[in-house]
Amino acid sequence: MAQEQITLYTAKVCPYAQRTEIALAEVGAPFKRYEIDLGNKPEWYAPKVNPASKVPTIAYGGPDVAPENPSPESTKLAESLILVEFIGDLYPSSNILPADPVLRAKARFFIEIVSTKFSPNFMKFASGNPEASHATLLTGVDAIQDILPDGAKYAVGDQYTIADIAFAPFWARLNLLVQKGVGAYKDEERKSFLKALEDPKYAKFNGYVQRLLARQSFKSTFHEDVVQEVFTRRFGLAK
Repeated sequence: MAQEQITLYTAKVCPYAQRTEIALAEVGAPFKRYEIDLGNKPEWYAPKVNPASKVPTIAYGGPDVAPENPSPESTKLAESLILVEFIGDLYPSSNILPADPVLRAKARFFIEIVSTKFSPNFMKFASGNPEASHATLLTGVDAIQDILPDGAKYAVGDQYTIADIAFAPFWARLNLLVQKGVGAYKDEERKSFLKALEDPKYAKFNGYVQRLLARQSFKSTFHEDVVQEVFTRRFGLAK
């Protein structure tokens, strides 16, 4: 069990930051949460917390101080996938980082598929990039469905792991955008994507994502109204 203090610098709109929040919720870790306005970051954030000025970042250890005054004695850690594994290492009994090396490798492979086949196309689609159509999105869905184990609840089996944590925030945002018609894409592309997902061949994928979105750690860390507002302001509505 972790004994050192944890301060998380995060943002409700950010899928990468939500990964870390889900992991902390899953393991039941006590922590301080500090919301960073990504459009108006505090002047002290980059020099004192994260030189790259990104979220999420964790300040680990050191004295118990206000998040606005981070201690130089705390260790600053960044990048969502690194933080999720770090939290799993702090709380090994949670099993979000599988103890079995084979399952751990499978989880990391699943994350690689998410990172290369799904996540990049999500942002391209939302922004109306002509390279991203509903067919492109389905290519990512196909890649994920292909590696989901038959009859299992989650990405690498019945245990919820870092693989599921890595994917859930991105699927949730895409699902919200296409359900609400938010984004610079053509509305016919949105309808085509939703219609395609109704095909019985996607039953395994649909069951999987429903379980992801029903997870309490996800629901408690997903701020739907904020995500919808920010993406609407940024990309507008489908045309």
